[in-house]
Amino acid sequence: MRTQLLVLILLMSALASTVQAKTTAKEIREATASFLETFAATQAKKGYQVTFETGSIDSRIALAPCPAALAVEFTGDPWKSDHPSVQVSCTGDRPWRMFVTTSVSINGPALIAARPLSRGERITSRMLKTQSVVVNASRRGIITDPSLVEGMIIRRPVNAGSTLTPDLLEAPDAVSRGDHVIITARNGSFSVRSRGKALANASVGEQILVENLGSSRTVKANVTAPGHVEIPM
Repeated sequence: MRTQLLVLILLMSALASTVQAKTTAKEIREATASFLETFAATQAKKGYQVTFETGSIDSRIALAPCPAALAVEFTGDPWKSDHPSVQVSCTGDRPWRMFVTTSVSINGPALIAARPLSRGERITSRMLKTQSVVVNASRRGIITDPSLVEGMIIRRPVNAGSTLTPDLLEAPDAVSRGDHVIITARNGSFSVRSRGKALANASVGEQILVENLGSSRTVKANVTAPGHVEIPM
């Protein structure tokens, strides 16, 4: 009788422990912080400084226990938002997931305008300088390599100290209206060249109308390089 009573007590105790087991807000917060710490350490190796804060989590939350480590991942691109959401999930027998708000600041080098830049100016290295900025404060991206923008054209006025972003730049015209160009008509490995005149301004990759000076015909052609256009045969 005593043995049966002891077994019953042990079973009830085990059942009670199972019922009471849960994943707490503290565990979720710690998993999120650990994930962000790893992200910060990884970016530090690349020259970026990351600071972060985990958003508030209701202390009363109690989710099913997770037999394995909690899985944590960004649900958006942390490089394009300073408040990226993080998903915490469990893939056990009783799977669940929840979202935690965060505040993430990624600081690193970027090109900024060393002086006011006017629309239509052609970029030179003197116009720019490198400065540490909050990289993810803007969704438009940053530029770090001056060689990538050398010779590009400013699309709209830029204030001194402003971060240079790709949308502020455009490629210079490779062909201007009235320029004499080489027209290449290509079909596989076979090609024929002739001389023509551009009827509009265009950058590499754009399509323009070109007058063939030999036949006086107007054709559509793709700009392939300064002074060169191509049409399919």
